[in-house]
Amino acid sequence: MTRTAKHIGIVGCSSEGAALCYKTICTQSAKLMGEHAHPEVSMHTHSLADYVKCLDSKDLAGVGDLMLSSAKKLSLQGADFLICPDNTIHQAFDYVAKRSPLPWLNIASVLVENAKARGFKKLGILGTQWLVQSNVYPEQIDKNNLTWVRPEKQEIDEIGRLIMQELVNGIFKPHTIAYFKKVIINLKEKGCDAVILGCTEIPLIINDANSALPTLDSNRLLAEAAIKYALKES
Repeated sequence: MTRTAKHIGIVGCSSEGAALCYKTICTQSAKLMGEHAHPEVSMHTHSLADYVKCLDSKDLAGVGDLMLSSAKKLSLQGADFLICPDNTIHQAFDYVAKRSPLPWLNIASVLVENAKARGFKKLGILGTQWLVQSNVYPEQIDKNNLTWVRPEKQEIDEIGRLIMQELVNGIFKPHTIAYFKKVIINLKEKGCDAVILGCTEIPLIINDANSALPTLDSNRLLAEAAIKYALKES
């Protein structure tokens, strides 16, 4: 018998990240709910261009208003709670959470709690230039008494370019994979014992099998947390 579950609302940003999160929820839920079973899921996405315009102009209130617009639509669709499989726009999370019609899971909080539970101490941060230069992960890492490292400035810029020009468009080149692997090696040499895949497209090219450090897959961890929350009794 299929277990009853809360209705998950996904606030999407980039298509690749949102699609991977949706797929992970649907495929991984069967472990707890039975074959082919998963919670009800609804998704809303504004144009990625609208988010990029706000990010480029450092308009975090604008980012938050887009997220809240999605939240309101998903509330009307019957969602019980919300997730956003996009690390970068979590810069607006505090703005959104206090104005939202529904509760949210925080992707950075979910990931850092997992890192702490697994015994990691020093985390390298990968993601878009907006994310890596923000306080999204440092705030959560500091709160859990762990430490963190950012890549070098030129590495941050190049990874940001590769994410926005290639990964979000479903383009996965061997040269790009090699570059990410090199940056992770550099983070390991700086003492990191795990690396945050802080862009939900990075798991499409990097995982434990080809990374010099254990990976913290923000997309998968958020999806798994959403399944558990959906199945938790009120």
